[in-house]
Parts: sequence; structure tokens; C-alpha cells
Amino acid sequence: VICMNAIWIGIDTDWNNASTLIEADALFIVIENLFCVYFSLEWLIRIGAFQVKHDCVKDFWFVFDSLLLFMMVFETWIFLVVLAVLHSEQNVGLGNASILRIARLLRLLRTARMARLMRALPELVVLIKGIAAAMRSVTIT
Repeated sequence: VICMNAIWIGIDTDWNNASTLIEADALFIVIENLFCVYFSLEWLIRIGAFQVKHDCVKDFWFVFDSLLLFMMVFETWIFLVVLAVLHSEQNVGLGNASILRIARLLRLLRTARMARLMRALPELVVLIKGIAAAMRSVTIT
């Protein structure tokens, strides 16, 4: 799912010309919300797995994922509500919201978790390299 999210961020960056999620096409809005719901549920399951909830602040990867999830929830849900309220009260334009697109790219840091997995399971790296080599020979012939 993390790799799919990384691919989606690339697609969103290339094809979504809207500066905010409200202005985007319906497909971008739905997929952004699906990823946000998925990662929120994953976070809730992970925090539920801690016997002592205070121990979650000692886990670097949980804190890291919590920060990324906070940024995603803020951009996807909270920021949109604030924009809707401001826009309904007065005609306030956001101007160029390219800083939001840069913040969206920060979510690619989530792929750093994959590096941790690769370090912990070197056999998995050998397996993935073997699959990649086999795919090359199949696609060429």
C-alpha cells in the first residue's frame, strides 16, 4: 500500500493541476480520502497493539508514522474544512498553494519504512533481485 501511495503521489503531482483538494477532480479526492482512511486505520491498529500506550512514543517508527499521518489528515480533512469555512464567510483565494504540493511530497518519506524491512530481512532483498532478473528475461523474450 505504501508503494501504491508513492505511485499515486507521483500521478497526483503530474496530472492534478488543482492547487487544493477541493478544486481537484473527483477521482483525486476519492483516492486521497481512501489512502487517508487506510493509514488512519493502520495507525489505530498499531496503537491498539501497544499494551502500555505510553510506550508508543518510544518507538521511533510509530512517532515517524504519526507525524506523516498528522500531515496527511491535516491536508486531506482539516485544511479542507478550514478552507470551506473561510471561503463561505468571505471570498478569500488561497493564491498559489504550491507549498501544499511540496508538503504532499514529504509523504514519500513513508517509503523509508521499506528500507527498514529490507535491512531486517536480507533474504527478501535476494528474492526481490531474483524476481527482477527473471522479469527482465521474460519481458525481453
